[in-house]
Amino acid sequence: MLQLIMGLVDPQLLIAVFSAVAVIATILSLTLPLLERDRLPARMKTVAIERERIRARERARLSEQSRISLRHEPRAYMKRLVEGLNLREALVDEQTLNRLRMAGFRGQAPIIVFLFARFVLPFCVFAAALLYFFVIGKFEQPFLFKLGASLLVGASGFYLPILYVANVVSKRQSSIRQAWPDALDLILICVEAGMSVETAFRKVSEEIGAQSGPLAEELMLTTAELSYLPERRQAYENLASRTGIDSVKAVVTALIQAERYGTPLGDSLRVMAQESRDQRMNEAEKKAAALPPKLTVPMILFFLPVLFAVILGPAIIQVIHVRQ
Repeated sequence: MLQLIMGLVDPQLLIAVFSAVAVIATILSLTLPLLERDRLPARMKTVAIERERIRARERARLSEQSRISLRHEPRAYMKRLVEGLNLREALVDEQTLNRLRMAGFRGQAPIIVFLFARFVLPFCVFAAALLYFFVIGKFEQPFLFKLGASLLVGASGFYLPILYVANVVSKRQSSIRQAWPDALDLILICVEAGMSVETAFRKVSEEIGAQSGPLAEELMLTTAELSYLPERRQAYENLASRTGIDSVKAVVTALIQAERYGTPLGDSLRVMAQESRDQRMNEAEKKAAALPPKLTVPMILFFLPVLFAVILGPAIIQVIHVRQ
């Protein structure tokens, strides 16, 4: 035991041991990189297998969703009327189809219902206007005046479906704008954690659904398109066209550039998330600044008369009692 302790404190023995350890470490550091195999092909193969598995799963999910909700057949009488009068050629263009997609109406059934409504509603509104002007209202105007007014009201029915679609588009865009900065933050976290874009979109769509259903729907549809479209760029461009929002288009451009040139995506997403958040704050400040002018008319009509009554009421009552 004493010899062992004396050996541990012997300078020559310590120098020899440290020298041997240094030589072994040097040899290992020089030879291990030469002996290490290239694992990149195996990793690329694993990524390819995982991507194919995700694509198969998304195809199955999209097929299931299509059977359940996306391929409702229109009513037979609507389809016969639209096809018999060839309304698709007369009333549908690319802009109309884009507006329907932006409103969340996809497939052939919404187009047929939209065309049927544009054809039938003018007659229904005209009949209701005739009933009002000639039977219910009992107006004393001439016959031609009431007929012309009924025709004008009936013509407005032709644009009611367009106004309805525009209202739905506005509501969806407002919901997406409110939730888009938070969605970008979640996508950034997922991407920086090592997830692929498809996995990040699917995860964010599950998390953001409570805040914005339309945004969750668009992200899930983009995930499905990334799995089966031949070009990923087309899936990103479809997301931008379905939303019609500038901030989404900017993110789509960054995603396309990252796919094509291999540019870093994290910094771009971080900057765009901050810009979207600033834009949302600016819109809120704009609405707050526009509130006083909007309250002017209600205050004049409702608040000021009550205020004058409260202030001048006791004085008027005293004057009446004094005169009596």
